[in-house]
Amino acid sequence: MTINIENETSIQLDFDVDELLKTVVNYALDSKDFPYECEINIVLTTDKEIQKVNEEFREISRSTDVLSFPALEYESAGDFDFLSYWSEEEEAMYCDPETGELILGDMMISLEHVQAQALAYGHSVKRELAFLCAHSMLHLFGYDHMEDGERAVMQAEERKIMEALKITR
Repeated sequence: MTINIENETSIQLDFDVDELLKTVVNYALDSKDFPYECEINIVLTTDKEIQKVNEEFREISRSTDVLSFPALEYESAGDFDFLSYWSEEEEAMYCDPETGELILGDMMISLEHVQAQALAYGHSVKRELAFLCAHSMLHLFGYDHMEDGERAVMQAEERKIMEALKITR
């Protein structure tokens, strides 16, 4: 498994950011019985940079806390059965040719938003960063929150991850 983490900011936090992100990613994968070795890219950035990406990809000209870019399209969130039926062409499209790992997707998290939201919600920066990483992992698994039913399912999954990791408010 490859978890690439790039911090584009000068923000220093008082805990091991890479260790936290890897813990959340690994737990999310394990909790869903993800069946393959995979690659995930995480970019920690500023509000200014995430705003640029948000505008480019979503046509929303404001900063946000997290953006997720799943590499796969799911018939059903969290259901990975379709991966076992891939053709060689599909496998070549979605797997790193050097490692053979499935490219699960990318996430971008604004550390400025992390700090502001932690303060606003009255919990730690560590908790907020872990939550946004868990939230993004669920998007990489095909979950969404555009409709009420989807939102309830995704929130329940987020709670399970955070409680299992004992990172609570």
